[in-house]
Amino acid sequence: MMYVERSIKSKFDKISKNYNMVAVVGARQSGKTTFLRKQMENKNSSYILFDDPDARSLFEDDIKKFEKQFISGHDVSILDEVQYCKDAGRKLKYLVDSDHRLWITSSSEIILSKEILSFLVGRVSIIRLFPFSFKEFLAARRQKELTSKILERMIWEHATYGGYPKVVLTDDIDVKKIILSDLYETMLLKDVARTFSINDIRSLEEFSRYLAFSIGEIISYDKISSNLNISFQTVKKYLDAMEKSYLIYRVPPFFTNKKKEIVKQPKLYFVDTGLRNVISKKFEVNIDGKLFENYVLTELLKMGFTPKYWRTKSKAEVDFIVEKENNIIPIEVKIQTEFGKIERGMQSFIEAYKPKKAIIVTFKGRNGMVTINNCNIIYTDILNLGKQI
Repeated sequence: MMYVERSIKSKFDKISKNYNMVAVVGARQSGKTTFLRKQMENKNSSYILFDDPDARSLFEDDIKKFEKQFISGHDVSILDEVQYCKDAGRKLKYLVDSDHRLWITSSSEIILSKEILSFLVGRVSIIRLFPFSFKEFLAARRQKELTSKILERMIWEHATYGGYPKVVLTDDIDVKKIILSDLYETMLLKDVARTFSINDIRSLEEFSRYLAFSIGEIISYDKISSNLNISFQTVKKYLDAMEKSYLIYRVPPFFTNKKKEIVKQPKLYFVDTGLRNVISKKFEVNIDGKLFENYVLTELLKMGFTPKYWRTKSKAEVDFIVEKENNIIPIEVKIQTEFGKIERGMQSFIEAYKPKKAIIVTFKGRNGMVTINNCNIIYTDILNLGKQI
């Protein structure tokens, strides 16, 4: 299988020179191990997968024997899925304080919990690796030249089947769906249910299916609780577990005036739109507005932003707000829009916050710029979004 250079590489190169421990975290099969093994090339290195019970029991029972067996004598060691081990924080601290270089991976945010991270403060730098971004997707498909029709088709495919490397590198549509289905099952059973001690798999499956039909909506715990007949605490537990396993992402509201911008609940999205589609069993010929909105959110995450959304009491709304170098940038997502047309929500935000620029991302539509109230409103496609922010 071909190797696709990841956009985190330059950041990783800088960090790995300055830290003896680097943690690459992200969803299962997003390419963490492949990426790190590529960085290991031409180095005297070792690789340990903690799904292996022998390696895990040695790590848990006698860290010095583990060190002697797997770590000593190597320039760098990869510890894959280390969150499954007992007392991982203390043992990793011992290894890094013994001057070993470690690259660790985790498919769960559990690695970032206080039980592990509190031992590693100042010793570890964390990099998140998501499934392929659109630019990585184009590289994987070896697509160098783009017409507007090819660009549209590529965005459609990336939004419909997502960015998981194995899915992207397969041409057969049926195989793509099988890979996504298997991946979802593994994530649900292993990363969500096992890691977070959830026994009722059927209600977890129902819950994730319910969420797949709720993308872009404001989460109401009460509504989910009554619709699925599960307790408020269970709703909260499932949401936390799914977010910490990189299945879903909650976008919080942006506000400075708490009385006007009253909505406090987050909006819900999936980290990968292909995974969302396999859960909802919806692979449409045309992308709808909500799926495209979710897709733009995933691209913003891959660019390193922490998006928020804006909504007032009077229901004026902007899909995403990102902050860059102390500038607030509102982003509206549209399948298609007239060039120069500005929705009420965007107008309200510009009046209230006077941003220097605003962005309208379209699936179909011309790129360009108009200026209103000293704000440059940029119309762009997903390929050029990063350059415009």
